[in-house]
Amino acid sequence: MERQMTLPPVVLPSTLADHDHCFDRAWRNVHAALLRRARRLSMGDVYLADELLANTALKVFLYLRNGPERVRDPEGFMFLVLDHVFLDCVRKRGREDRVLDRETMIDSDWVIDLAGPGLDPAQAVALQQELDQLDAALARLNPMQRQLFEMRFEQELPYPDIASALQVSEALARKRVELLRKRLHGLMRHA
Repeated sequence: MERQMTLPPVVLPSTLADHDHCFDRAWRNVHAALLRRARRLSMGDVYLADELLANTALKVFLYLRNGPERVRDPEGFMFLVLDHVFLDCVRKRGREDRVLDRETMIDSDWVIDLAGPGLDPAQAVALQQELDQLDAALARLNPMQRQLFEMRFEQELPYPDIASALQVSEALARKRVELLRKRLHGLMRHA
């Protein structure tokens, strides 16, 4: 007779179980609003909106798993992460745009391809204008602000690492990023 080995049931520590429950509850509460925002950010592109939501869910889940005590408002945090995921997407397209030679690619299909599938030419031009505004706003930042932008939004460094690199407190690093966001928002609004 073959002897079967039984493993004890896996018991998650209460912090992980609490985290999973907190994430699940917050996700259910704001999913519809997150989806609307993702579709608005992606200008109606349902595939891009779904990708933005999936990346947001993953990032929030992992962040809450690693440090749930750092997030006081998980639902609001999800909207913040969605905005960051969208900015990552825009930056990626901007980097791809800089790799391509604009002078040799005059065909209107090129603009649509860069903007993404499912966008009409007017939406593609609007997205390209937003990217140009972002580039112009970034060009108007001082070197310290550009360095902070690179650390936080391009390298995605956590605040403790930014604080260490700048030799400031974590609270001051967070404040500087908040001020940088406001500055960029103002520059893009007036561009």
